[in-house]
Amino acid sequence: MSHTSPPHPSQHTLAPSRETGADRPEGTTRPAADDHARPSAGDHARTSTDDRARPPKQRDPFFDNAKYLAIVLVAMGHAWEPLRDGNRVVTALYMTVYAFHMPAFTIVSGYMSRTFTGRPAQLRRLVTGVAVPYVVFEVAYSLFDRWTGHDPDHPLSLLDPWFLTWFLSALFVWRLTTPLWKTLRHPLVVALLIAMLATTSPSIGNALDLQRVLQFLPYFVLGLCLRPEHFRLVRRRSARILAVPVFACALAMAYWAVPRMNDAWFFHRDSAPELAAPAWSGPIMTLALFGSSMVLVGCFLAWVPGRLTWFTALGSGTLYGYLLHGFVLKSAEFWNWYDRPWIHRPLGEVAITFAAVALVTVLCTRPVRRVFRCVMEPEARWAFGRDPAEPARARTQESGRRREPSWSR
Repeated sequence: MSHTSPPHPSQHTLAPSRETGADRPEGTTRPAADDHARPSAGDHARTSTDDRARPPKQRDPFFDNAKYLAIVLVAMGHAWEPLRDGNRVVTALYMTVYAFHMPAFTIVSGYMSRTFTGRPAQLRRLVTGVAVPYVVFEVAYSLFDRWTGHDPDHPLSLLDPWFLTWFLSALFVWRLTTPLWKTLRHPLVVALLIAMLATTSPSIGNALDLQRVLQFLPYFVLGLCLRPEHFRLVRRRSARILAVPVFACALAMAYWAVPRMNDAWFFHRDSAPELAAPAWSGPIMTLALFGSSMVLVGCFLAWVPGRLTWFTALGSGTLYGYLLHGFVLKSAEFWNWYDRPWIHRPLGEVAITFAAVALVTVLCTRPVRRVFRCVMEPEARWAFGRDPAEPARARTQESGRRREPSWSR
Protein backbone atom coordinates (compact mmCIF):
# COMPACT_ATOMS: atom_id res chain seq x y z
CA MET A 1 0.00 0.00 0.00
CA SER A 2 1.63 3.15 -1.01
CA HIS A 3 2.60 6.29 0.65
CA THR A 4 5.19 8.85 0.08
CA SER A 5 7.02 9.49 3.35
CA PRO A 6 9.71 8.80 4.44
CA PRO A 7 12.16 7.96 1.56
CA HIS A 8 12.44 4.25 1.15
CA PRO A 9 15.57 2.11 0.96
CA SER A 10 14.45 0.81 -2.41
CA GLN A 11 14.70 4.35 -3.71
CA HIS A 12 18.14 5.40 -4.78
CA THR A 13 20.03 8.60 -5.36
CA LEU A 14 22.22 9.31 -8.34
CA ALA A 15 24.61 11.50 -6.37
CA PRO A 16 27.81 9.83 -5.16
CA SER A 17 28.36 9.86 -1.42
CA ARG A 18 31.36 11.55 0.16
CA GLU A 19 34.19 9.25 1.15
CA THR A 20 34.33 8.40 4.82
CA GLY A 21 36.81 6.47 6.88
CA ALA A 22 34.76 3.32 6.31
CA ASP A 23 34.69 3.95 2.56
CA ARG A 24 38.42 4.52 2.05
CA PRO A 25 40.41 1.60 0.61
CA GLU A 26 41.93 -0.62 3.24
CA GLY A 27 45.42 0.39 4.26
CA THR A 28 45.04 4.07 3.33
CA THR A 29 44.85 6.88 5.84
CA ARG A 30 43.84 10.50 5.78
CA PRO A 31 46.77 12.98 5.88
CA ALA A 32 47.67 14.00 9.43
CA ALA A 33 46.94 17.64 8.76
CA ASP A 34 43.34 16.74 7.97
CA ASP A 35 42.74 14.87 11.20
CA HIS A 36 42.35 18.04 13.24
CA ALA A 37 41.38 20.49 10.53
CA ARG A 38 38.22 22.49 11.16
CA PRO A 39 35.93 23.17 8.18
CA SER A 40 35.95 26.76 7.02
CA ALA A 41 32.96 28.94 6.25
CA GLY A 42 33.64 28.37 2.56
CA ASP A 43 33.49 24.61 3.14
CA HIS A 44 30.09 25.00 4.79
CA ALA A 45 28.82 27.06 1.87
CA ARG A 46 30.08 24.55 -0.66
CA THR A 47 28.57 21.66 1.30
CA SER A 48 25.13 23.25 1.52
CA THR A 49 25.26 24.14 -2.19
CA ASP A 50 26.36 20.60 -3.07
CA ASP A 51 23.52 19.12 -1.00
CA ARG A 52 20.96 21.27 -2.80
CA ALA A 53 22.48 20.32 -6.16
CA ARG A 54 21.95 16.62 -5.56
CA PRO A 55 19.04 15.19 -7.53
CA PRO A 56 16.06 14.05 -5.45
CA LYS A 57 15.73 10.43 -4.44
CA GLN A 58 13.77 8.52 -7.06
CA ARG A 59 11.19 5.77 -6.77
CA ASP A 60 12.14 2.37 -8.10
CA PRO A 61 9.63 1.65 -10.91
CA PHE A 62 9.87 -2.08 -10.21
CA PHE A 63 7.95 -1.82 -6.94
CA ASP A 64 5.30 0.54 -8.34
CA ASN A 65 4.82 -1.90 -11.23
CA ALA A 66 4.57 -4.81 -8.79
CA LYS A 67 1.98 -3.02 -6.66
CA TYR A 68 -0.16 -2.14 -9.67
CA LEU A 69 -0.08 -5.67 -11.10
CA ALA A 70 -0.85 -7.13 -7.66
CA ILE A 71 -3.89 -4.88 -7.22
CA VAL A 72 -5.07 -5.87 -10.70
CA LEU A 73 -4.94 -9.51 -9.60
CA VAL A 74 -6.90 -8.62 -6.45
CA ALA A 75 -9.67 -7.06 -8.56
CA MET A 76 -9.69 -10.01 -10.95
CA GLY A 77 -10.02 -12.47 -8.07
CA HIS A 78 -12.94 -10.55 -6.59
CA ALA A 79 -14.61 -10.38 -10.01
CA TRP A 80 -14.24 -14.16 -10.49
CA GLU A 81 -15.75 -15.07 -7.14
CA PRO A 82 -19.42 -15.13 -8.30
CA LEU A 83 -18.38 -17.13 -11.41
CA ARG A 84 -16.89 -20.08 -9.51
CA ASP A 85 -20.06 -22.06 -8.82
CA GLY A 86 -19.83 -25.20 -10.96
CA ASN A 87 -16.94 -23.81 -13.04
CA ARG A 88 -13.79 -25.79 -12.36
CA VAL A 89 -11.55 -23.74 -14.69
CA VAL A 90 -12.47 -20.40 -13.12
CA THR A 91 -12.09 -21.88 -9.64
CA ALA A 92 -8.62 -23.21 -10.52
CA LEU A 93 -7.59 -19.75 -11.76
CA TYR A 94 -9.10 -18.22 -8.63
CA MET A 95 -7.19 -20.55 -6.30
CA THR A 96 -3.91 -19.95 -8.15
CA VAL A 97 -4.26 -16.18 -7.94
CA TYR A 98 -5.28 -16.30 -4.27
CA ALA A 99 -2.22 -18.40 -3.50
CA PHE A 100 0.11 -15.47 -4.19
CA HIS A 101 -1.57 -12.10 -4.88
CA MET A 102 -2.09 -10.95 -1.28
CA PRO A 103 1.20 -12.54 -0.12
CA ALA A 104 2.95 -10.54 -2.84
CA PHE A 105 1.20 -7.33 -1.79
CA THR A 106 2.05 -8.00 1.86
CA ILE A 107 5.71 -8.76 1.13
CA VAL A 108 6.10 -5.51 -0.83
CA SER A 109 4.38 -3.64 2.02
CA GLY A 110 6.84 -5.16 4.48
CA TYR A 111 9.81 -4.29 2.29
CA MET A 112 8.64 -0.69 2.11
CA SER A 113 8.28 -0.56 5.89
CA ARG A 114 11.94 -1.34 6.61
CA THR A 115 12.72 2.29 7.49
CA PHE A 116 9.87 2.55 10.00
CA THR A 117 11.32 3.32 13.43
CA GLY A 118 8.38 5.05 15.10
CA ARG A 119 9.54 8.62 14.53
CA PRO A 120 6.80 11.25 15.04
CA ALA A 121 6.51 11.94 11.30
CA GLN A 122 6.18 8.21 10.59
CA LEU A 123 3.53 7.76 13.27
CA ARG A 124 1.54 10.69 11.87
CA ARG A 125 1.74 9.14 8.43
CA LEU A 126 0.62 5.78 9.84
CA VAL A 127 -2.44 7.40 11.39
CA THR A 128 -3.42 9.57 8.41
CA GLY A 129 -2.52 7.04 5.70
CA VAL A 130 -3.74 3.80 7.32
CA ALA A 131 -5.87 4.34 10.44
CA VAL A 132 -8.02 7.17 9.06
CA PRO A 133 -8.85 5.35 5.78
CA TYR A 134 -9.67 2.26 7.84
CA VAL A 135 -12.21 4.14 9.95
CA VAL A 136 -13.71 5.98 6.97
CA PHE A 137 -14.10 2.91 4.75
CA GLU A 138 -15.18 0.56 7.51
CA VAL A 139 -18.07 2.92 8.22
CA ALA A 140 -18.70 3.49 4.49
CA TYR A 141 -18.81 -0.23 3.68
CA SER A 142 -21.08 -0.94 6.64
CA LEU A 143 -23.54 1.74 5.51
CA PHE A 144 -23.23 0.51 1.94
CA ASP A 145 -24.12 -3.03 3.04
CA ARG A 146 -27.23 -1.66 4.74
CA TRP A 147 -28.20 0.58 1.83
CA THR A 148 -28.00 -2.17 -0.81
CA GLY A 149 -30.31 -4.33 1.27
CA HIS A 150 -27.80 -7.15 1.51
CA ASP A 151 -27.75 -6.84 5.30
CA PRO A 152 -30.09 -4.08 6.56
CA ASP A 153 -28.99 -4.75 10.14
CA HIS A 154 -25.24 -4.67 9.47
CA PRO A 155 -23.69 -3.31 12.70
CA LEU A 156 -21.40 -0.30 12.72
CA SER A 157 -18.26 -1.63 14.35
CA LEU A 158 -14.63 -0.64 13.98
CA LEU A 159 -13.52 -3.96 15.47
CA ASP A 160 -14.96 -6.24 12.78
CA PRO A 161 -13.38 -5.39 9.38
CA TRP A 162 -15.69 -6.03 6.45
CA PHE A 163 -14.56 -7.26 3.03
CA LEU A 164 -11.44 -5.22 2.12
CA THR A 165 -10.71 -3.19 5.22
CA TRP A 166 -8.99 -6.04 7.04
CA PHE A 167 -5.74 -5.25 5.24
CA LEU A 168 -5.64 -1.73 6.70
CA SER A 169 -6.08 -2.96 10.26
CA ALA A 170 -3.43 -5.61 9.64
CA LEU A 171 -1.01 -3.13 8.06
CA PHE A 172 -1.44 -0.80 11.03
CA VAL A 173 -0.50 -3.57 13.48
CA TRP A 174 2.35 -4.90 11.33
CA ARG A 175 3.96 -1.53 10.74
CA LEU A 176 3.57 -0.45 14.35
CA THR A 177 5.46 -3.58 15.45
CA THR A 178 8.19 -3.21 12.82
CA PRO A 179 10.85 -1.98 15.30
CA LEU A 180 10.25 -5.11 17.39
CA TRP A 181 10.73 -7.46 14.43
CA LYS A 182 13.93 -5.68 13.45
CA THR A 183 15.44 -6.38 16.88
CA LEU A 184 14.90 -10.16 16.71
CA ARG A 185 17.64 -12.47 15.51
CA HIS A 186 15.27 -14.78 13.60
CA PRO A 187 12.10 -12.74 13.03
CA LEU A 188 10.72 -14.89 10.21
CA VAL A 189 10.92 -18.06 12.31
CA VAL A 190 9.07 -16.34 15.16
CA ALA A 191 6.42 -14.99 12.77
CA LEU A 192 5.86 -18.45 11.25
CA LEU A 193 5.48 -19.99 14.71
CA ILE A 194 2.87 -17.36 15.61
CA ALA A 195 0.97 -18.03 12.37
CA MET A 196 1.09 -21.78 12.94
CA LEU A 197 -0.27 -21.43 16.46
CA ALA A 198 -3.02 -19.08 15.25
CA THR A 199 -4.38 -21.78 12.91
CA THR A 200 -4.97 -24.06 15.89
CA SER A 201 -6.86 -21.42 17.93
CA PRO A 202 -10.50 -20.80 16.97
CA SER A 203 -10.90 -18.78 20.16
CA ILE A 204 -8.94 -15.85 18.67
CA GLY A 205 -12.23 -14.48 17.35
CA ASN A 206 -13.01 -11.87 14.71
CA ALA A 207 -11.78 -8.70 16.45
CA LEU A 208 -9.76 -6.74 13.86
CA ASP A 209 -9.69 -9.93 11.79
CA LEU A 210 -6.87 -11.10 14.03
CA GLN A 211 -6.59 -14.49 12.33
CA ARG A 212 -5.62 -12.77 9.08
CA VAL A 213 -3.31 -10.38 10.90
CA LEU A 214 -1.41 -13.33 12.40
CA GLN A 215 -1.56 -15.71 9.43
CA PHE A 216 -0.31 -13.10 6.94
CA LEU A 217 2.32 -11.84 9.41
CA PRO A 218 5.15 -14.05 8.05
CA TYR A 219 4.83 -12.46 4.62
CA PHE A 220 5.17 -8.96 6.05
CA VAL A 221 8.14 -9.97 8.21
CA LEU A 222 9.76 -11.61 5.19
CA GLY A 223 9.45 -8.29 3.36
CA LEU A 224 11.24 -6.61 6.28
CA CYS A 225 14.08 -9.11 5.93
CA LEU A 226 14.56 -8.77 2.18
CA ARG A 227 17.25 -6.67 0.52
CA PRO A 228 17.54 -5.29 -3.04
CA GLU A 229 19.84 -8.15 -4.05
CA HIS A 230 17.08 -10.65 -3.25
CA PHE A 231 14.78 -8.99 -5.74
CA ARG A 232 17.55 -8.92 -8.33
CA LEU A 233 17.70 -12.72 -8.14
CA VAL A 234 14.13 -13.12 -9.40
CA ARG A 235 14.51 -10.40 -12.05
CA ARG A 236 17.04 -12.39 -14.08
CA ARG A 237 16.11 -13.78 -17.49
CA SER A 238 16.49 -17.37 -16.28
CA ALA A 239 13.94 -16.71 -13.53
CA ARG A 240 11.43 -15.32 -16.04
CA ILE A 241 11.81 -18.40 -18.21
CA LEU A 242 11.47 -20.78 -15.26
CA ALA A 243 8.33 -18.98 -14.08
CA VAL A 244 6.38 -20.20 -17.13
CA PRO A 245 6.43 -23.96 -16.37
CA VAL A 246 6.06 -23.27 -12.64
CA PHE A 247 2.82 -21.34 -13.18
CA ALA A 248 1.62 -24.03 -15.59
CA CYS A 249 2.20 -26.68 -12.92
CA ALA A 250 0.46 -24.50 -10.32
CA LEU A 251 -2.62 -24.19 -12.54
CA ALA A 252 -2.66 -27.94 -13.14
CA MET A 253 -2.38 -28.62 -9.40
CA ALA A 254 -5.15 -26.12 -8.66
CA TYR A 255 -7.40 -27.78 -11.26
CA TRP A 256 -6.76 -31.15 -9.60
CA ALA A 257 -7.38 -29.68 -6.12
CA VAL A 258 -10.70 -27.95 -6.89
CA PRO A 259 -12.94 -30.86 -5.81
CA ARG A 260 -10.49 -32.06 -3.16
CA MET A 261 -9.50 -28.96 -1.18
CA ASN A 262 -11.29 -26.25 0.73
CA ASP A 263 -10.17 -23.03 -0.97
CA ALA A 264 -10.89 -21.07 2.23
CA TRP A 265 -7.36 -22.03 3.31
CA PHE A 266 -6.07 -19.38 0.88
CA PHE A 267 -8.03 -16.64 2.67
CA HIS A 268 -6.07 -17.13 5.93
CA ARG A 269 -9.25 -16.06 7.69
CA ASP A 270 -10.10 -19.10 9.80
CA SER A 271 -8.42 -21.59 12.06
CA ALA A 272 -8.20 -25.27 11.11
CA PRO A 273 -11.09 -26.35 13.41
CA GLU A 274 -13.28 -23.65 11.84
CA LEU A 275 -12.57 -25.24 8.44
CA ALA A 276 -13.66 -28.66 9.76
CA ALA A 277 -10.06 -29.86 9.81
CA PRO A 278 -8.08 -31.28 12.75
CA ALA A 279 -6.11 -28.70 14.71
CA TRP A 280 -2.77 -30.38 13.91
CA SER A 281 -3.33 -29.75 10.20
CA GLY A 282 -3.25 -25.97 10.71
CA PRO A 283 0.53 -25.65 11.24
CA ILE A 284 1.19 -28.07 8.36
CA MET A 285 -1.02 -26.07 6.00
CA THR A 286 0.62 -22.84 7.17
CA LEU A 287 4.05 -24.08 6.13
CA ALA A 288 2.76 -25.65 2.91
CA LEU A 289 0.91 -22.50 1.86
CA PHE A 290 3.85 -20.30 2.81
CA GLY A 291 6.22 -22.40 0.71
CA SER A 292 3.96 -22.55 -2.34
CA SER A 293 3.14 -18.85 -2.04
CA MET A 294 6.85 -17.97 -1.97
CA VAL A 295 7.45 -19.90 -5.17
CA LEU A 296 4.53 -18.22 -6.96
CA VAL A 297 5.40 -14.77 -5.60
CA GLY A 298 8.92 -15.24 -6.97
CA CYS A 299 7.48 -16.19 -10.37
CA PHE A 300 5.13 -13.22 -10.30
CA LEU A 301 7.96 -10.79 -9.46
CA ALA A 302 10.07 -12.33 -12.23
CA TRP A 303 7.47 -11.12 -14.73
CA VAL A 304 7.20 -7.61 -13.27
CA PRO A 305 9.01 -5.11 -15.54
CA GLY A 306 11.76 -3.11 -13.92
CA ARG A 307 11.52 -0.15 -16.31
CA LEU A 308 9.12 2.76 -16.47
CA THR A 309 5.85 1.71 -18.12
CA TRP A 310 2.48 3.31 -18.80
CA PHE A 311 1.18 1.92 -15.50
CA THR A 312 4.18 2.72 -13.27
CA ALA A 313 2.59 5.96 -12.00
CA LEU A 314 -0.53 4.00 -11.05
CA GLY A 315 1.49 1.98 -8.53
CA SER A 316 1.48 4.88 -6.09
CA GLY A 317 -2.34 4.90 -6.09
CA THR A 318 -3.03 1.23 -5.39
CA LEU A 319 -4.66 1.94 -2.02
CA TYR A 320 -7.32 3.95 -3.87
CA GLY A 321 -7.98 1.13 -6.32
CA TYR A 322 -8.03 -1.43 -3.54
CA LEU A 323 -10.55 0.34 -1.32
CA LEU A 324 -12.83 1.78 -4.01
CA HIS A 325 -13.28 -1.15 -6.40
CA GLY A 326 -15.16 -3.09 -3.73
CA PHE A 327 -18.18 -0.79 -3.99
CA VAL A 328 -18.62 -1.59 -7.69
CA LEU A 329 -17.99 -5.32 -7.41
CA LYS A 330 -20.25 -5.73 -4.38
CA SER A 331 -22.97 -3.75 -6.19
CA ALA A 332 -22.73 -6.18 -9.08
CA GLU A 333 -23.07 -9.10 -6.67
CA PHE A 334 -25.84 -7.63 -4.49
CA TRP A 335 -27.95 -6.39 -7.39
CA ASN A 336 -27.69 -9.68 -9.32
CA TRP A 337 -25.71 -8.37 -12.29
CA TYR A 338 -24.08 -11.80 -12.45
CA ASP A 339 -27.43 -13.53 -13.05
CA ARG A 340 -27.27 -12.90 -16.79
CA PRO A 341 -26.55 -16.23 -18.50
CA TRP A 342 -24.04 -14.83 -21.01
CA ILE A 343 -21.72 -13.76 -18.18
CA HIS A 344 -21.17 -17.40 -17.25
CA ARG A 345 -19.97 -18.31 -20.74
CA PRO A 346 -16.30 -18.06 -21.76
CA LEU A 347 -16.68 -14.70 -23.53
CA GLY A 348 -18.63 -13.31 -20.60
CA GLU A 349 -15.96 -14.43 -18.14
CA VAL A 350 -13.27 -12.78 -20.27
CA ALA A 351 -15.37 -9.60 -20.44
CA ILE A 352 -15.78 -9.55 -16.65
CA THR A 353 -12.02 -9.98 -16.25
CA PHE A 354 -11.20 -7.07 -18.55
CA ALA A 355 -13.87 -4.93 -16.88
CA ALA A 356 -12.29 -5.56 -13.48
CA VAL A 357 -8.84 -4.63 -14.82
CA ALA A 358 -10.19 -1.43 -16.39
CA LEU A 359 -12.09 -0.52 -13.21
CA VAL A 360 -9.16 -0.81 -10.83
CA THR A 361 -6.88 0.94 -13.32
CA VAL A 362 -9.17 3.97 -13.50
CA LEU A 363 -9.44 4.07 -9.71
CA CYS A 364 -5.65 4.34 -9.39
CA THR A 365 -5.41 7.41 -11.65
CA ARG A 366 -4.61 10.95 -10.52
CA PRO A 367 -8.11 12.45 -11.00
CA VAL A 368 -9.66 9.83 -8.71
CA ARG A 369 -6.88 10.28 -6.18
CA ARG A 370 -7.42 14.03 -6.11
CA VAL A 371 -11.11 13.53 -5.33
CA PHE A 372 -10.58 11.05 -2.50
CA ARG A 373 -7.29 12.30 -1.07
CA CYS A 374 -9.13 14.12 1.72
CA VAL A 375 -10.13 10.77 3.25
CA MET A 376 -7.28 8.57 1.99
CA GLU A 377 -4.31 10.83 2.74
CA PRO A 378 -5.53 13.70 4.93
CA GLU A 379 -2.89 15.98 6.41
CA ALA A 380 -4.83 16.47 9.67
CA ARG A 381 -2.20 18.81 11.08
CA TRP A 382 -4.73 20.03 13.62
CA ALA A 383 -4.71 16.61 15.28
CA PHE A 384 -0.99 16.46 16.04
CA GLY A 385 1.39 18.43 18.22
CA ARG A 386 4.44 20.05 16.74
CA ASP A 387 7.44 17.81 16.15
CA PRO A 388 10.15 18.85 18.68
CA ALA A 389 12.77 18.50 15.96
CA GLU A 390 10.93 20.78 13.55
CA PRO A 391 12.39 24.09 14.84
CA ALA A 392 15.92 22.71 14.49
CA ARG A 393 15.23 21.63 10.92
CA ALA A 394 13.77 25.04 10.13
CA ARG A 395 16.87 26.78 11.53
CA THR A 396 19.12 24.53 9.47
CA GLN A 397 17.19 25.29 6.29
CA GLU A 398 17.22 29.03 7.02
CA SER A 399 20.96 28.92 7.69
CA GLY A 400 21.50 27.17 4.37
CA ARG A 401 19.47 29.82 2.54
CA ARG A 402 21.54 32.60 4.11
CA ARG A 403 24.78 31.00 2.99
CA GLU A 404 23.46 30.39 -0.50
CA PRO A 405 25.11 32.68 -3.12
CA SER A 406 22.76 35.30 -4.50
CA TRP A 407 23.18 34.07 -8.07
CA SER A 408 21.74 30.66 -7.20
CA ARG A 409 18.54 31.95 -5.60
